[in-house]
Amino acid sequence: MEQVYWVIFGVLAFIVAGLVLTQAKEGGLVSGAGSQLQAFFALRNNYVFVYALMMAGDWLQGPYVYALYQHYGYDVKDIGRLFIAGFGSSMIFGTVVGSLADKHGRKKAALLYVITYAASCATKHSPDYGILMVGRLLGGIATSLLFSAFESWLVAEHFSRGFDEKWLGDTFSKAVFVGNGLMAILAGLVASYLVDSLKLGPVAPFDAAIVVLLAGGAVIYASWPENYGDHAHAAEGVLDVLRRQFAVAAGAIIGDQRIALLGAMQSLFEASMYTFVFLWTPALAPAGERIYHGMIFACFMTASMAGSSLSGILMKRYKVESYMKYVFGLSAVALAVPFLFHVSIADQPSSDSHRRSLQEATLAAGKEVVRGISLQGQMQLVAFCLFEVLVGVFWPSMMTLRARFIPEETRSTIINVFRIPLNFFVCVVLYNVHLFPLSSMFALCATFLAIACVLQIRLERLIRAGPPPGAPAAKAPPAEEEDPLLAGTAEKA
Repeated sequence: MEQVYWVIFGVLAFIVAGLVLTQAKEGGLVSGAGSQLQAFFALRNNYVFVYALMMAGDWLQGPYVYALYQHYGYDVKDIGRLFIAGFGSSMIFGTVVGSLADKHGRKKAALLYVITYAASCATKHSPDYGILMVGRLLGGIATSLLFSAFESWLVAEHFSRGFDEKWLGDTFSKAVFVGNGLMAILAGLVASYLVDSLKLGPVAPFDAAIVVLLAGGAVIYASWPENYGDHAHAAEGVLDVLRRQFAVAAGAIIGDQRIALLGAMQSLFEASMYTFVFLWTPALAPAGERIYHGMIFACFMTASMAGSSLSGILMKRYKVESYMKYVFGLSAVALAVPFLFHVSIADQPSSDSHRRSLQEATLAAGKEVVRGISLQGQMQLVAFCLFEVLVGVFWPSMMTLRARFIPEETRSTIINVFRIPLNFFVCVVLYNVHLFPLSSMFALCATFLAIACVLQIRLERLIRAGPPPGAPAAKAPPAEEEDPLLAGTAEKA
């Protein structure tokens, strides 16, 4: 294996260790003593454990979804339709089902996630295209529940117990560190062991995911109290509930510019992130170079862990709204790197013919040489790892901002509404990805992130100016000093 992967992985692991030690030394976001602190730790640890199991159930499937469809003999076009169905289901059905969590209970919605995703995994045993399509539809619904019901349950439970708002950042940071970092790496190793070492076939990781999901569901059933966003209108039917929930959510988004800006930034960032997931492989190996996907995945997840650790430090030192513009701006720069490299390569048309001639000459000599990652690929890999660090910062920071401004009674509904444009964009990208150059897709992602940066600057100004007249009431954050980040002390972070 090429040394560059180990160098990048080693540097990232060293950064993670340093950030974890820094957090331990500074004491994190939580301080104090007494029974309330112990109660908070009990809630935090329970949520992080459950979230880790739920994410492990998701990560176990990731490496082998495409491979399983190929194993059943489906071509790229058929597989593309399955992926589009998943995102389309999340956009339409997932939004509806997720929105019902505010009325019928977030705990019930979390258990529905377990059942729906486990059923989706069970469909992978059939090679029938129709059954696989049903599995993708169920998976889309489950994804919407994963990214709305769990967060909504935690925020409601956190504030109902009278905990400090700042402590939410600590829970989100640790949940992302464990669930999106450690669990991702561990799930990848387990999935690879089941398929490659035990030779159980590409469906084995999905069976393992069912076991993990059911275990997490048992913990939820036994230890989570139920909470609701809407306690009124108990006699309403489902259609009336949905109509009212979406009307209230639309009113909140239109009536409070801060919520609208949060939704726009979330959609722009996540749309770029999901598009990146589909594009990083061809970007690193545009001429069929040999790259080590498992090692690259480990680098990405370690980078995400570094970001989630960094977010805890940043939230302790600065206001979230003061540093998020840098997160969006640096993300735009990171995803612009492939566009810049492809522009330079396009100016040298002779390179392709020279490469083909070299390969033909080598084949004629009876020796096929498979090239490793190029210098441009290595530089892009570093940029992609930077982007993953920023993804790790984004999640807990955005969750903290949403907890501050999104009204409790329609929290799940609004979060799912935010996901509609991003799912629509990903569907469009998947359907038309063959029509556009790779560099153009990365340029579009960088543009989206640059727009998000501008919107974040606007949000920061609105927050400093205070809530606009007539805006929905939001839980005020504790008073802090003037933002030192803007005073030139960001180097300490």
